[in-house]
This record gives sequence, C-alpha cells and structure tokens, in this order.
Amino acid sequence: MSEEPTTGRPVELRHLRAFLAVADELNITRAAARLRLTQPAVSRTLAALERHLGVRLVDRSTHHLALTPDGVAFRDKAAAAVAAFDEALDPGRLRTWPLRLGHAWSAFGPYTTPLLRTWQERFPGTPLELLRIDDRTAGLTRGEVDAALLRGPVDTPGLVAEVLFTEVRVAAVTADGPLAARTSLRLADLADGPVVLNTVSGTTTVDLWPPHARPASTLTVGNTDDWLTAIAAGRGSGVSTTSTADLHPHAGVAYVPLVDTPAVPVLLARRDGPGHPALPELAALAREIVARHSAYQAPARRGRTGPGDEATWPRGR
Repeated sequence: MSEEPTTGRPVELRHLRAFLAVADELNITRAAARLRLTQPAVSRTLAALERHLGVRLVDRSTHHLALTPDGVAFRDKAAAAVAAFDEALDPGRLRTWPLRLGHAWSAFGPYTTPLLRTWQERFPGTPLELLRIDDRTAGLTRGEVDAALLRGPVDTPGLVAEVLFTEVRVAAVTADGPLAARTSLRLADLADGPVVLNTVSGTTTVDLWPPHARPASTLTVGNTDDWLTAIAAGRGSGVSTTSTADLHPHAGVAYVPLVDTPAVPVLLARRDGPGHPALPELAALAREIVARHSAYQAPARRGRTGPGDEATWPRGR
C-alpha cells in the first residue's frame, strides 16, 4: 500500500505522528529513524498532511529545517490530538480516568499536600496525578495534562485560567556570597552581577527590571533544577517566589525577600472546551483550600487568560 494518500483522503494518526517527529527533531533523517520509517516515506507523509491542510508546516528552504508560523500553531493541536488518542486506548486507564494536573515548578505551593490528601479522601475513584512538565503551560496546550498550575500571566490562546492566590517574590543567591547575609534585597542589588533566567518555564525576564537598570548579563537555563545548580555554583542570582523557597531548599542557595517587585499570581488553567469531568471539583477544592488559609495569602481574584475577561469553569459533571 502506498504511504501517500490522495488529496481527498482524511488525515490519519500517522500523519500527525510524522509531523510531530519532524517538529521535534527538525531533521527528516532523525525523524525517520525515530518512527522506523524511510526518509522518503516521512517526506511523503508530511507533504500529504500539508496538502490536506493547504498550508506549509515546515520550511525546507535551507539545510536546517524549521517550522513555519502555521507549523508552530499546528504542533500543539497535533500533540493534543495524539495524546488524547493514546490516552483513550491505554488499557490501564479504561476503568479509571485519572485527572492529570501539570505544573512547571512548585506545584500548588504550600497547598500542594492538602490538595492531594483532600482529593484522595473525597474522590478515591479518580486518581489525581501531579506531573511536572518543563513547559510554559506545563503540558496543557500539548494535551499532556487536563489542567495546570501556572505562575505569572498566561496569554496562550485557547486557555481559561483562574487566579487562586498570589506569591511574594524572593531573590535566590549563592549561599556563601555577600548577598546571602542581607535581610532584604532590591532588584538593583541583583543587577550588578549575572542573573540566571529559566526561559522555558520561569516567570522572570529582564523586563522585571526598569529599562535603565537591567542586569549586566544573564545566563539562561531550561528548568528549576538547572536554575538552582547555576546559582549554587556562583554563576549568578535569580528571582522566584516563596513557594520555590519552601519546596526547593538547596544547601548552596539562600532565599532573601525582595522588597520592590510585584507579586506573582498562581493560576489554575484548563483548555477552553470539553475536558475531564472532574475539572469542576478540582477548581472548587483548590478554591476551598486557599480560602481555608486566606490569612496567609493575598486575596484571590478570578480572571481569564486575557485581560478583562472572567474565567468560567464548567459546573457539575
């Protein structure tokens, strides 16, 4: 049977898998090896998908492949579709439907354990799986999770988010460095040396500093573990929130309050559309736990991922 469908045939799962392999590898040879196909087969499958969609997904004009803007936009949709298909056919999940809750770092902060324990007590038939995924939306846009705990503003199209509480920012500095002995710090105190930025899942960018007082230099990393390691090694300082200080203690890192930075919102986000039937219960329980400890946090407010829109979570199962 030919690998290449005619223009009128519908897209099959193999087309999406081939595109995702190419998107990940940005190399036809490596994508073919990953899929255990020949290079021509992968090229034909990708071309067939592009013809069906009527757009170019991959720029082949240079020696190094790159996704086009349409390819970038389609990647998350394709990943979500493949993840949903694989999830539906997982024999281990036919009798139970776990609720997958993603996070990039620090989960639900001080409320993580109460959330997991209370959920287990109230909904023992629906396991709540807490997954760390180093991605700005913690795997939500790619369909890897049903909901996500995110920090900072989220402007990704197709997501609905509710702000549950806010966290105060802290500076993370080398434990045996001169800044570690201070009782508090300002952004200007960090700008004289390198600043370590988690550009994959972190919320801190150089825009946190005033334009006239940006850090002298920056070091970029891709996750919280590498961020902590760089700071402990004396390669720079960083900015995070109180939850990082609580949940990620490190012998080589000291956390010092920052007095001139805005708080960071902690959001519960989901895709804007049908989802796991237990999402309303998750949102309600998260609100309940935060309210139970409201004396220790700034008041929660509700909002949508875009400014001025109110979040709406589905009610009931």
